[in-house]
Amino acid sequence: MSDTPEQEPDETREETVTPAEVRVRRSPRYFRFMVTGAVLFAIVALILTFSFPENPTYDRGSIFGFLLAICAVVGIALGAVVALVLDRTTARRARSVQADRIDVRVTEPASPPARREGSQPEPGTSSSTQSTTSDTES
Repeated sequence: MSDTPEQEPDETREETVTPAEVRVRRSPRYFRFMVTGAVLFAIVALILTFSFPENPTYDRGSIFGFLLAICAVVGIALGAVVALVLDRTTARRARSVQADRIDVRVTEPASPPARREGSQPEPGTSSSTQSTTSDTES
């Protein structure tokens, strides 16, 4: 098997290789940090709900819901801040490496290839040779 795709015999390929220097660094996944913060602060909301004595005005479910809404927002915000701080610190440790940029240009032939005998026309094109049949009875 070949790594290069087959090309039409009439097509020509031009490859241009240009060396370039690029910076490579690791960056954190922001979404994962925010979800982790939300989950950790949801656990904090659960702990806070059961750490205080029960209130006669509100049941524990409504207290947990209220604390969960507040703690989830705080957790998402703190997770995003932690990810931003980690992103800034990893930007300082970025490395410069040498890379090759490969530009491939395919030039197509000036005229379309001739249709072979017995081949079907492409959809959306009309064929100049259309056959019609008529039934005649004697």
